[in-house]
Amino acid sequence: MDAGLLTLLKIFLSAAFVDNIILARYIGLCPYIGMSSSVANSLGMGMAVTFVMVLASLVTWVLWNFILVPLHLEYLRIMVFILVIATLVQLVEIILKKNLPNLYRAMGIYLPLITTNCAILAVTFFGVDYGYGPLQVAIYSIGVALGFTVALLLLAGIREKLQFSKVPGFWKGYPIVFISTCLLALVFVGFKGLIK
Repeated sequence: MDAGLLTLLKIFLSAAFVDNIILARYIGLCPYIGMSSSVANSLGMGMAVTFVMVLASLVTWVLWNFILVPLHLEYLRIMVFILVIATLVQLVEIILKKNLPNLYRAMGIYLPLITTNCAILAVTFFGVDYGYGPLQVAIYSIGVALGFTVALLLLAGIREKLQFSKVPGFWKGYPIVFISTCLLALVFVGFKGLIK
């Protein structure tokens, strides 16, 4: 396999599974817990996060490399990156409200909270801090978004099954959700040897 292609594959697999943003780095837990009550809502949230994460990573990479660094305005990074993310989230809100009103209502407060989703901000930071080029940033952000969505869907599937399970009273609700998350994180530890 071509060395460049192999590097891109390693970046993707590492971002999606080895360093999963939820289950290995514990970043972005708020929408993970809040939107994992059903598979349908989790899929919608995963798609919205993917759209915002990939576009935000590319736009912030361009702003960082062509405006902030050449003009020595690196100290504005947090503000500029958050503005980009907030603008993209507003775009997603408008699209969902017009085209998928049921999903828009189901996402409720969690849709605008994507603006403050630390996973998206973290990915924009990692993209420039790792010194990736534009293609690598795109692959990395797609991998992280896929890993986020996979983690969300796995927990949603578990939570849907738990509704029909006999769970002891003191474990019902968030305790069993966090225990399930811990078990999923242990499963993802198995991916650590995947990339060398």
